[in-house]
Amino acid sequence: MAVPTFVDRVVLQVTGGRGGNGVASVHREKFKPLGGPDGGNGGSGGDVVLRVNPDVTTLIDYHHEPHRRAGHGGHGSGDHRAGSQGVPLLLRVPDGTVVRDEHGQVVADLVGAGTEMIVAAGGRGGLGNAALASTKRKAPGFALLGEPGEDRTVTLELKVVADVGLVGYPSAGKSSLIAAMSRARPKIADYPFTTLVPNLGVVTAGDVTYTVADVPGLIEGASEGRGLGHDFLRHIERCAALVHVIDCATLEPGRDPVTDLDVIERELEQYGGLEDRPRLVALNKVDAPEARELAELVRPELVSRGLSVTLISAATHEGLRDLSYAMAAVVTASRADRSVQPVTRIVLRPQGVGGDAFTIERVAGQWRVRGDKPQRWVRQTDFGNDEAVGYLADRLARLGVEQRLLELGAQPGDDVVIGEESNAVVFDFDPQVPAGAEILPGRRGQDPRLERR
Repeated sequence: MAVPTFVDRVVLQVTGGRGGNGVASVHREKFKPLGGPDGGNGGSGGDVVLRVNPDVTTLIDYHHEPHRRAGHGGHGSGDHRAGSQGVPLLLRVPDGTVVRDEHGQVVADLVGAGTEMIVAAGGRGGLGNAALASTKRKAPGFALLGEPGEDRTVTLELKVVADVGLVGYPSAGKSSLIAAMSRARPKIADYPFTTLVPNLGVVTAGDVTYTVADVPGLIEGASEGRGLGHDFLRHIERCAALVHVIDCATLEPGRDPVTDLDVIERELEQYGGLEDRPRLVALNKVDAPEARELAELVRPELVSRGLSVTLISAATHEGLRDLSYAMAAVVTASRADRSVQPVTRIVLRPQGVGGDAFTIERVAGQWRVRGDKPQRWVRQTDFGNDEAVGYLADRLARLGVEQRLLELGAQPGDDVVIGEESNAVVFDFDPQVPAGAEILPGRRGQDPRLERR
């Protein structure tokens, strides 16, 4: 079984760290047995962060280990000691990594060294009883639980960031051309599909420095999945210009420079999105007399199409200087055009504060309550502590959940479901229970309203 050395697409399962629990504690010392609540808060869980690192060129690490989790937050303790913060997990990704959610929607396009995003947030730490104390509830006998971290499945796709993309048939000489024009040393051999990964090289022409990338395995039918080209075409989506590298010395029947150009152009058209990129043509392998003769023969037709044509030999370096300056001119024009274009600003439109904090609908004979606050409060509640359950009931009542249920026609004893589908909590609706546990007498950890249940 072949072991991959280059991976440009992975499905990653990421989970933020769980927040630590708050603690219910009462300060005690000599001659002062009940000195008030001093339970500390739990620490927040660590985030999972993607960050662009120029030294990383492949996603292979995440191919081998697709499940990643950040550190958990520590639990609070007495004497107002907060729990430790969860250690964030930093995942290094290549420049040009696109992040898609489980629905295939792009959520981030990470370009530029140091660019980062939080792909899975850590859970909040729970409040200790010291933070929950108030003038009416002076010594809470409960604390809030930490929340679980965000759990997401994302797809990472690598699109190589290069100024110029080389396209052409296998063995047309793209890898040899990059090796001749830069310090890149790709694997080169005289057989189809020797290049199995995109190669990247840095070229300097005068005072212009730019990057060049090739697309392996581009053949007729690549846009429909034949060969390897379909997998790698996305690596030239960011290129400012495309260079057709055409083999003028091929002996394969039915092939000639013009036909090769037309075939590759059809594949680019089928792939889409590359119509506006300037095209250059490099007629390669003119060190062979028959190839030079063929190149001179087809050159006028290609020029008549408005293409810039250069005769080159990657083996003898003939024409490479002219080609490098032609590439530099196109790259310079593209950079100048981008510099005068207005900067695209991403506008985030979060839900307004005045929007509905929750929704209620009747599903299969149950009242299902959905909303960020109710679901978060349920996750924070220790259901083994009656006082904590009463505190949850008070919060839901103040939010208006009980009143809304009455307006919708809920009857005592109806099931009220709050929480995610797979981990929901079911309550019996009882509008007769008064709100306000903090004004009811009772021992810590108990709620007298729940004694009869």
